[in-house]
Amino acid sequence: MNSAHSQGTALVTGASSGIGAIYADRLAARGFDLLLVARDKERLESAASQLRDAHGVQVEVLKADLTQKDDVLKLEQRLRSDSSLSLLVNNAGVAADGLLANADMDQLEQLIQLNITAVTRLASAAAAGFAKAGRGTIINIASVVALFPERFNATYSASKAYVLSLTQSLNTELEGTGVQIQAVLPGVTRTEIWERSGIDASGIPAEMVMDAGEMVDAALAGLDQGELITIPSLPDAGEWHAFVAARHVMAPNLSRSAAAQRYKSGN
Repeated sequence: MNSAHSQGTALVTGASSGIGAIYADRLAARGFDLLLVARDKERLESAASQLRDAHGVQVEVLKADLTQKDDVLKLEQRLRSDSSLSLLVNNAGVAADGLLANADMDQLEQLIQLNITAVTRLASAAAAGFAKAGRGTIINIASVVALFPERFNATYSASKAYVLSLTQSLNTELEGTGVQIQAVLPGVTRTEIWERSGIDASGIPAEMVMDAGEMVDAALAGLDQGELITIPSLPDAGEWHAFVAARHVMAPNLSRSAAAQRYKSGN
């Protein structure tokens, strides 16, 4: 489906609104053709028409519910076999309100399917297809609660910590393949995820809420600079680098028998 000037085709999940829709617009402006995926086909078709008119790129829409395995498998197959695909934005996700002890477990199971299982399967398929081609980009949308799980509820925070860890590990696995990978950790961002999850975000101070367009622009700037982890709301990137450095300092000590002696001594 590539046009003459295209950089390939970007597959964007959760593309009908919010972060996904803005990624679609920004990538189209960069010359990518698009494969837009979401559950709401009517909104996808409307967005596709606007993107074609604004950017002159080719846009395909695909209605899919990524909590359903059959729909995920179709996308997997496309990522593994379609050589025009060169970028994946693993954006589709959902939040949930309330405490784990009182949670609707069926709702949480769907959250895990969307935020973890679908993300993993699509990242795997993209890694295979892109590595075979010797080029490509995978963008996984995580959250700052991956670093501060106490700030939000248990299952959502854990799902985003998984996305962060997946990205870091996969980056090592993809070394030398020509494939770039990035995890984006937004803070509170103005999207529909809050109302869809039954969460009242009206009490969040306005200065803590980032516009979705600003968030995506910052994330893409990080991608252009080769960042593995981008935290758009973090004013000083040095704080993240210090966190990573501290983690690497601690790493050699995580498997030493001396640690067991420390616990025995109570120190």
